Amino acid sequence: MTPTRRKRRLRNQGESVRVLRLEPTRGWGSLKLRELWDYRDLIYFLLWREIKGRYKQMALGPLWFVLQPLFSIVLNTLIFGVLAQLPSDGLPYPLFNYTGLLPWQFFANAVTKSAGSLVNNQNLITKVYFPRLVMPIVGALSGLLDFAIAFGLLLVVMLYYGFVPKVTVLVVPLFLLLSALTALGVGLWLAALQARFRDVGFMLSYMLQAWMYATPVVYATSVIPSRWQFVYQLNPMTIVVEGFRWALLDKGTINWIATVISVLGVLGMLVTGAFVFRRTERTIVDVV
Repeated sequence: MTPTRRKRRLRNQGESVRVLRLEPTRGWGSLKLRELWDYRDLIYFLLWREIKGRYKQMALGPLWFVLQPLFSIVLNTLIFGVLAQLPSDGLPYPLFNYTGLLPWQFFANAVTKSAGSLVNNQNLITKVYFPRLVMPIVGALSGLLDFAIAFGLLLVVMLYYGFVPKVTVLVVPLFLLLSALTALGVGLWLAALQARFRDVGFMLSYMLQAWMYATPVVYATSVIPSRWQFVYQLNPMTIVVEGFRWALLDKGTINWIATVISVLGVLGMLVTGAFVFRRTERTIVDVV
């Protein structure tokens, strides 16, 4: 018996027919944040898989994440500290550079992983259902272990130059959180775009390179003219880098008004990026 004939028969018998209507969720409900919490075990598993895959078949293992920043510090010191003689707020240039390079590398890696999370995991997302928002979140958090290893090296460098961490070191996680949220917000937008336009992956490295030079990683903010300082502080990564130097070395200045505006901008980018990502998620299996 066909569904149409069965419905007609039920009506003739005086029985009510229940019709289930499926509609896409709108507004805040479309983000399905509760669903992310239900899949928290998956986030943990994918993070663990990412870490194991990164260290697998590496002779030096985690030591590479110490050698990489050391190489960057030596290279930047020779080019920007010795040859270009850029100001470093009276700090030894290697220490000055490292406190800026550490949060920047975390941010750059998080953006790269988040932006490519859909394309790089297309075999997984086309086979089973789970909230696709899990993938960029895992990408943004996957560098935490690398950061912890490199941060331990930073403490050693600080002690070598006679800097002892003060109580302000306790606010470092807040600046790290701002860096992660910024990376996730950017990554959500780029992941949605990269799923449709693979050119975004090629443009990303140039965008990050330009963004780094717009952030006081290799130079002090004092080189920026005073009339542009407020605009310059609106860059959330400027807040993060200066916040690290302020919290660890008691150097640098933070414009708290610009910081509040920057944080609100990051939250806005994060929310809008999540909505755009969710809209892309509906057809992601067809285009990825």
